[in-house]
Amino acid sequence: MTAWNGARSRTKVYGWVEPTVNFSTSTHRNSPEANDLYSNRLEMNQLILYVERLPDSVQREHVDFGYHLTAFYGTDYRFTTDKGYLSSQLLVHDHQYGFDPILEYIDIYFPKVAKGMNIRAGRFISIPGIEAQLTPNNYMFSHSLLYAIDPFTDTGIMATVELSDQWLVQAGITGGHDVALWTDDAKPSATACVSYTTSSVNNNFYLCANGINDGKYAYNNLQQYDGTWYHKFSKSWHMATEAYVMYQRDVPSVYGSIKPQPNTNGATCRPSLETCFAPEYAAVNYILKQLSDHDFIGFRSDLLNDKKGQRTGVNTKYTENTLMLSHWIGSTVQMRPEIRFDHAWDRKSYDQGRKQSQLTFAVDLIFHY
Repeated sequence: MTAWNGARSRTKVYGWVEPTVNFSTSTHRNSPEANDLYSNRLEMNQLILYVERLPDSVQREHVDFGYHLTAFYGTDYRFTTDKGYLSSQLLVHDHQYGFDPILEYIDIYFPKVAKGMNIRAGRFISIPGIEAQLTPNNYMFSHSLLYAIDPFTDTGIMATVELSDQWLVQAGITGGHDVALWTDDAKPSATACVSYTTSSVNNNFYLCANGINDGKYAYNNLQQYDGTWYHKFSKSWHMATEAYVMYQRDVPSVYGSIKPQPNTNGATCRPSLETCFAPEYAAVNYILKQLSDHDFIGFRSDLLNDKKGQRTGVNTKYTENTLMLSHWIGSTVQMRPEIRFDHAWDRKSYDQGRKQSQLTFAVDLIFHY
């Protein structure tokens, strides 16, 4: 990480490069697996450049500001694309590689509001959950099924207020999930979250109602109610658990005459219906053990019930289990091999509908600069 325009500016320019390789029992795509979509190949998932200034949120004397800009290139652009932000790369052309200006926001910190309040305005990561699309922010290379189908980025304004050492609240208004404010799909949507950390700091509970509006079908207009629980067993063992329910109303039926939008799926409604209610439920658990300053191991178990197939294209229950190792080489290179088994319980959904199960072995390298 390097300072830009002198140390006093507090602006940092840094990033990473993430090449990956995977071997899969599927022959074309590993869908609905995320961040490891293309089967049996070497590829560049993420090539990232950050320019950021963090607000000084330690002091209690003066208002401070920050900002963040990201240039994002690679195969993972398809998991961050917002409709309206260079989205024709995916929605029209389905390119394997693409560019996305995934994060552009400003922060203003007010130290004397409660124990500190930060106002964020712009395009930012959708706030609930354990995982994030930017790869160093995740325990593992691949993503859980839970994360693969939920909102990725929002555009709007969000306030985060620290009420005490244990309580934190967030509230904001966005234009909806994964859409730019100038698109026809944008609509005012509310987000509200509360976080509680126990006095022992061994547990954290985080509840969110995310992107709430009328819930009618639009591009990724997901109504999400999400909860996470982090628990520390000891200095070297901890657990992270997340669950949510999401839905959209009036989703076009796969049997009807109304076509869904590009890069979205219809719902498996009763044949007599043109549209229907499409819910999905998901839960994931991580167990992680630190082995040394450079190594940790993790196990993830994951359940997704895509009731009407609106998120994955197949109405079925899914499970996945992943075992991984994270190893740092020095302070700038991270390697994360993993072995993963996915299963669809109700019907074939893997390898273009030919299989009910999928086994993958994959590894990524993250070169930080």
